Amino acid sequence: MVRNTLLALIPIFIAVDAVGVLPLFVSLTEGLDGREKRRIIIQSIITALCVAVGFIFLGKIIFRFLGITISDFMIAGGIILFGIAVMDILYPGKQRRLPGSDLGAVPLGTPLIVGPGVLTTSLIIIEQYGIVPTFLSILVNVLFAGLVFSLSGVLIRFLGEAGSKALSKVMNLLLAAIAVMMIRRGLELFFAG
Repeated sequence: MVRNTLLALIPIFIAVDAVGVLPLFVSLTEGLDGREKRRIIIQSIITALCVAVGFIFLGKIIFRFLGITISDFMIAGGIILFGIAVMDILYPGKQRRLPGSDLGAVPLGTPLIVGPGVLTTSLIIIEQYGIVPTFLSILVNVLFAGLVFSLSGVLIRFLGEAGSKALSKVMNLLLAAIAVMMIRRGLELFFAG
């Protein structure tokens, strides 16, 4: 169980990419006071957890209803993850918006913390490691994202904007590699079954 949880943590950590989202958090919350930033962080954590956990429990039901197999999802999810990774590497500028009352929910909670990459990865690692390790890895990584956002001032000064962008590029390369692995495993399952 501990081994499976640790193995599940890695792909979710890469998919969440809290450090890569950090510059966006800083720019979106620029000029807000500490109390408002804390409210936004809490809202983003709650939103991300609700979306991820809901998808973990309802994803398979939806698959059965639509007749989608795990190999179908692995191949499609791998292609999407690869596309996301390539787009983030080639076009790192993400859409910005002015802070609003729902900033913690959208875009921070979803799709920045828990987006297509996390949802795809979570359904696939459920098959590999089980539901409890997957849930724990999502919980730990979403809480880690909240911690990163809470320490945003210190981390941006330490990493600098260039450092956080470079780290985000490395995370995107790892995400692309995980995407290729998912496509390969999906094809293996498809041809084996």
